[in-house]
Amino acid sequence: MNFDPIDLKILRELRNNARVPNKVLAARVGIAPSTCIARVRRLVEGKAISGFYAEFNPQGVGVHAQAMVCLRMSKHDRAEIDSFRKHVLARDEVVSFFHVSGQDDFMLHVAVRDVEHLREFILNALSVRPEIVHIETRIIFEERRNPGFPVYAEGRTG
Repeated sequence: MNFDPIDLKILRELRNNARVPNKVLAARVGIAPSTCIARVRRLVEGKAISGFYAEFNPQGVGVHAQAMVCLRMSKHDRAEIDSFRKHVLARDEVVSFFHVSGQDDFMLHVAVRDVEHLREFILNALSVRPEIVHIETRIIFEERRNPGFPVYAEGRTG
């Protein structure tokens, strides 16, 4: 799927506000509402858009501490990796799961009520796993992010 200039405008607008009404989105990108809804549908069907989500204010939902947790495994067995991934993704505390290169094997972005909750999560959900041999936790003091992903003019092929 390749993106034309209108597709790129639509993606950028939705990245900034996925709740924008179709009529407003169409006006912003300079096309008819019926054309706009068809293009958004095509972007979803083409997997350029994988979903529409609400972004939460951490404190508003009881999250007062966040951390990045770096983990190292004893061995890199596919079954153990799959089992560990399933285990951590089932935990409410895990915001994001990253399988990474380098000294560590995984990084988890976790959101918890407070530092005591973080401690309990690490002790009860991570340190009990026999395949994990090293855990390093970094408290997040501040989080700022750009909404969504960058949208590149060349799109993707396939």
